[in-house]
Amino acid sequence: MTASLHDFCARRGDLTAPCRLCGAREFNICQALDPAQQDKLFALATRLQLGKRDRLFAAGEPASHVYNLTEGTVALSRSLADGRRQILGFLLPGDFLGLEVGEAHRCDAETLTEAKVCRFERAAFDGFLKDNPEVALRLLKIASSDLAQAARHEVLLGRKTATERIASFLLDLRDRSGARHLRTQPLALPMTRSEIADYTGLTIETVSRVLGRLKSGKVIELIGASAVRVLDDARLERMSGSS
Repeated sequence: MTASLHDFCARRGDLTAPCRLCGAREFNICQALDPAQQDKLFALATRLQLGKRDRLFAAGEPASHVYNLTEGTVALSRSLADGRRQILGFLLPGDFLGLEVGEAHRCDAETLTEAKVCRFERAAFDGFLKDNPEVALRLLKIASSDLAQAARHEVLLGRKTATERIASFLLDLRDRSGARHLRTQPLALPMTRSEIADYTGLTIETVSRVLGRLKSGKVIELIGASAVRVLDDARLERMSGSS
């Protein structure tokens, strides 16, 4: 964990941002809780305010905490044996991370934007789950959604063309952002072209070339390097290979 992360730590049980004002509450583990249960869970939390490109945790570090992302975007990645990096996913508000089967983290988690998370000590969180099984059920649903997302990513990497991969990436990010009530027109792209390449299994040059073709074909409009506007939903759907 970086030193800057500690600099942004809020004190435990900080009531300046109660759960009722949390924009991600509708989508995260707190959805199943009544106000009294939310207060108990929040009392276990340390609120972290993170800057852009802060590391939340690294592969191999003890998985002694779990995290509920309430604002911002986080990238999960791992280093391959040949030195390359693979992006496993881009997390949005409402996503839960750090819950490992073993005692150590299996990937790196880095913010792509300024972000806020609720951090819980794993032992205390496990105790809360025992007393509140509805949260465990909510976590199971989140895990099922994560597995479905991982399966889609596997298909993207293994069976799709470069154009299909980029179209699928844009549609998936748009749909997930819309489901979290985030702005989709234009759609924010806080990740770099290199990170899109690491996620889609392409080179940076191929990512830029495909985006350029989509732009010249008036399927999308690029707004700088950090946003895109979908101009033709039907064509993008067809180009994704999903229909």
